[in-house]
Amino acid sequence: VQLQASGGGLVQAGGSLRLSCAASGRSFSRYAMAWFRQAPGKEREFVAAIPYNGGRMFYEDSVKGRFTISRDNAKNTVYLQMNSLKPEDTAVYYCAAAPWRVTARTVDEYDYWGQGTQVTVSS
Repeated sequence: VQLQASGGGLVQAGGSLRLSCAASGRSFSRYAMAWFRQAPGKEREFVAAIPYNGGRMFYEDSVKGRFTISRDNAKNTVYLQMNSLKPEDTAVYYCAAAPWRVTARTVDEYDYWGQGTQVTVSS
């Protein structure tokens, strides 16, 4: 599967952005989808994930209550709605896919990656 992330940009603190990740190929519904982010000089970190079966979503603690991950299997797309953005949310955001996963939250558990989209939050 190939992934194409979009929707990043520059926003003021307190603002919102919605990231999208479009997947090519068939069987999108078989993949757990996730968002990770990587700030300059830091390792890539988990942000949010939604399992292949549409069950419980998982979030990194610092984004709980502010970010929401969702998927539209008819459109082969996963979204990340980001509200109440903070300067520390500034990073390149990557979408990722893993077949048949339910609780995957680490980089090593994901097999396919998008190219990343830059999110910059100004104070």
